[in-house]
Amino acid sequence: MNSKFTTLLFILSLSFAVCGQDLQFRTSDRLILGILKERTASIGVGDIDNDGDMDAVAANGRHWPGQNRIFINNGKGIFTVSRPLGEESETSYATELADFDGDGDLDIAVGNDMAPNFIFINDGKGNFTRGAAFGERYAPTRNITVADIDKDGDIDILITNRGRENQICLNDGKGSFEKVLSFGTQDDSTIDVEVADMNGDGHNDLILANRDLQQNYIYLNNGQMDFSKRIPFGTGKDNTRSVGVADLNKDGFLDIITANIEEPNRIYFGDASMKFINSVEFDASKSNSYAVATGDLDLDGFDDIVIGNAGEPNVVFMNSQRATQWTRIQLSDDAFETYDIMMVDLNGDGRLDIMESNSDELNRYYFNLKTKK
Repeated sequence: MNSKFTTLLFILSLSFAVCGQDLQFRTSDRLILGILKERTASIGVGDIDNDGDMDAVAANGRHWPGQNRIFINNGKGIFTVSRPLGEESETSYATELADFDGDGDLDIAVGNDMAPNFIFINDGKGNFTRGAAFGERYAPTRNITVADIDKDGDIDILITNRGRENQICLNDGKGSFEKVLSFGTQDDSTIDVEVADMNGDGHNDLILANRDLQQNYIYLNNGQMDFSKRIPFGTGKDNTRSVGVADLNKDGFLDIITANIEEPNRIYFGDASMKFINSVEFDASKSNSYAVATGDLDLDGFDDIVIGNAGEPNVVFMNSQRATQWTRIQLSDDAFETYDIMMVDLNGDGRLDIMESNSDELNRYYFNLKTKK
C-alpha cells in the first residue's frame, strides 16, 4: 500500500477489524503513538507514571540519531500526552522498562548502535534524568533484555551485539552496571536473546537468535553464571531475527519460536532430552520476519503467536489442538517495516492487545475486541 493511500485512510479515520478464531483486532487513526513517522526499532511498555495503566516509550533512530519519546496512556488505551526522553538524539535500537534502582518505580534502559547505552531514572511521577551507562560504549547493539539473571533480587541487562560478543551487565542494586560478563562468541550476529529456565534446574538460561546463517544456541547456566555449555537448535544456517519462549503445547517443557528472514518460521518443541529436534513449521510464508511475541489472545489457556514482518503484513497465529494446528489471521493489508511487536493489555479490559514498532511509519496498535455471542 503506498504512503498517500495510507495517509488518506488515517485522514478519513477509517477503522477496520480482522476476524477469525472468534477474535477481532481493530485499529484506527486514534490507535497510534503520535503523528511522526520515525525510525522506530523498539517500544517498551509499563506503568511509567504509577497511575495503573500501561504507558510506552519508543526507541527511535536505529543507525541515525533520533529522538526517543515517552507516551502516556489516558487509561482507555489512548496515548494523549507525549514528551521526549532525554535531550539528545541517539541511534537507538532497543528500550526496556524495569525498576533498576529499587525505589519502586519503572526506569528506562536504552540500547544504541555504536553509541553509549544509558538508563534513565524515574522520579516516581514519570519524569526522567539520565543515569548510568551500561555495556561497551561503542558496540553494534541490536537488542536489550532485562531480567534478574543472577537471582540476587535486582534487574540486570543483557545486550546483544551483532558481530561482537554479547554482554550481561549485572546490577549492583542501585542502578549501576560496572560488572560485565560476556556470552556467545566474538563473531556472533546475535539479534535477540530470551531468558528462561529451559532445563528446569532453577537457573536462568539464554536463548539466542543469530542472523547471517549462523547456528542458534541455548546457553545453559550452571548456577554460577557460567554459560559455557550450549545446545544448538534450528538448521544451523538460519537467518533468525527474533525468538520467543513459551510452553505452547502445555506438556511442561518450554518451546522455542523463531522469526526468520526469507525462510519459514518454526517452533522447536522442548522435551526431557533437551535436544529440540521435534519441530513444526507454523508459518510457511518465507517472509522477512523481524519479531515474534507470544500470549493468550483468546483466553483459552494456550499461548498464541504474533509475527512482525518487514515489507509484508503482520500476522497472528492462533494455537489450537495443543500447538498442532495454527490459524492464520492477517492484522491489516499494510506492509510496513515492523522491527518489533508485542502483546500487552493497553485498555485494561483483561485482553492482550497488539502493538507494532514501525520504522519510517506510524507506530500502530490493535485492540483485541470481545467476541459477539
